[in-house]
Amino acid sequence: MRNIIWLVALIVSFAFAGTALADGAATFKAKCAACHGPKGEGMKGMAPAQKGNKFITEGKPEDIKKIILEGRAGAAKKYKEFPIDMPKSGLSDADAADVVKFLQGDLQK
Repeated sequence: MRNIIWLVALIVSFAFAGTALADGAATFKAKCAACHGPKGEGMKGMAPAQKGNKFITEGKPEDIKKIILEGRAGAAKKYKEFPIDMPKSGLSDADAADVVKFLQGDLQK
């Protein structure tokens, strides 16, 4: 009986781990893809690619999350060639963290 409980707990934990990535993907699609492209490929004249972007692939999750939450405008913009400022996302900390996991994980595959 104890082994069955452990097995169920293990299965549930894996299910929730997959949900975080799925939620991050869904949030990216809903909030980010309009500018960054549905596959993170970027949009010419609008926003840089997220797939293969060194800031995403090598960056600290907390730095990426900060940009997602606070946006980038004016002198803080990294990519000056894109005339549009990145707005604040309006996401919760948890949703932004899920997006970061997606950006650094499944999006880069």
